[in-house]
Amino acid sequence: MSTTVLPTYDDAVARYEPVIGLETHVELGTNTKMFCGCPTEFGAEPNTQTCPVCLGLPGALPVANRAGIEATIRIGLALNCDIAEWCRMARKNYFYPDMPKNFQTSQYDEPLCVDGYVDVDVDGETFRIEIERVHLEEDTGKSLHVGGATGRIHGATESLVDYNRAGIPLVEIVTKPVTGLGARAPEVARAYVTELRDIIRSLDVSDVRMEQGSLRCDVNTSLNKPGEEWGTRTEAKNVNSLRSVERAVRSEIIRQSGILDAGGSILQETRHFQEDTGDTRPGRSKETATDYRYFPEPDLVPIAPDPAWVAELKAALPEKPSVKRARLREEWGISEVDMQSVANAGAVELIEETIAAGASPAGARKWWMGELARRANETGVELAAVGASPAQVAQLQALVDEGKINDKLARQVLEGVVAGEGDPAQVMSARGLEVVSDTGALQAAVDEAIAANPDVAAKIRDGKVAAAGALVGAVMKTTRGQADAKTVRELILARLS
Repeated sequence: MSTTVLPTYDDAVARYEPVIGLETHVELGTNTKMFCGCPTEFGAEPNTQTCPVCLGLPGALPVANRAGIEATIRIGLALNCDIAEWCRMARKNYFYPDMPKNFQTSQYDEPLCVDGYVDVDVDGETFRIEIERVHLEEDTGKSLHVGGATGRIHGATESLVDYNRAGIPLVEIVTKPVTGLGARAPEVARAYVTELRDIIRSLDVSDVRMEQGSLRCDVNTSLNKPGEEWGTRTEAKNVNSLRSVERAVRSEIIRQSGILDAGGSILQETRHFQEDTGDTRPGRSKETATDYRYFPEPDLVPIAPDPAWVAELKAALPEKPSVKRARLREEWGISEVDMQSVANAGAVELIEETIAAGASPAGARKWWMGELARRANETGVELAAVGASPAQVAQLQALVDEGKINDKLARQVLEGVVAGEGDPAQVMSARGLEVVSDTGALQAAVDEAIAANPDVAAKIRDGKVAAAGALVGAVMKTTRGQADAKTVRELILARLS
């Protein structure tokens, strides 16, 4: 087969209409697993959090976790879903090495929550993403492929399985196909997952940490010519960052367009998103519902939430993130455009927590949307994972406000914080970055600058005090930026008056 020539993204969306769908999996933060009493702590030694139930041993019977059911209902309510008055769990049959029972306890034709929606804003334009279903299931174990270069089974010399994650309650949120997005499809996909993450975090039912796998997204993409039926979709599995959700949609639009332009056909398959290259690679052919041979779970009673209980849960829902953003925008005194930039960067809660730790809104925003956002973009990580906490950012700004460091020195201090050298005060002390404001220590540097720039000094003596900026700069250079600029200016003007 000849090599497919890939078009540009703009060319692809000019000829084809993308249709996307997102299946988002959320690990709930319950203390125990969904159908047994095993703990759910992340990072425990492999296979130490298992029992006969989650390992699927003969004769072991499951019991549903009420907290998991409640969390699922709260998620459904927050997503404007209808809550089923009666539903059942089902067995989803398939063989994978990381599913010890050879079936997954899930839901099929009777989900707990249906017909919801989420509104997302992208550059002032609102898009409504319709939710088809929110259902409850259990997570699988985790496979580890070693001995190869990619960490995948191809090329590995051996595979290991950790069943600690098997049985952890998992909520799957499935959108209806999203059409009419045009070139904005990748941005809308990212905005949706961002909003979804914020909503779930506000409910305090999951830490939704994509880097730890507690929030994972399967990205479905297809293309069709305007006016034609939808094309064959592909599914990029387990995309684990907001940035990668956007990149996965964009990459598939370009790849599928190239194949269709060449007269080829799109295979319905799962694909793996490659963080390093930004494209997707083939996984396996995509199963259909009939392949899973769903049937009602015989060992669990149906779920029939009391309508009065559901009403209580709905009344106790927290403030919606979109409403909260509008309130914070007023409190912080920023424009809608600036607030949207903060939301798109995933910085709302980070800035809020920094302000709660003592920083001003302007100071908190400056660091998260400036230096820290730049570092996050350069390293390809989420802003929350860049290496500095809200408390540390508040401490950094306090050092600036107290005059102990200036913004230039603060960036060096922040560099040390991100590198794990300690809190801002510790980094400042260890690196010797504190501002020099002692007039005795600065006078010699001022005299040296005046002597080296007699023409500038003459202008200042003639009353042109604005020229003092050049001498201040010279002193700052001599002191490696550690001089207090205000003190230096005062010394210069006093010397030349």
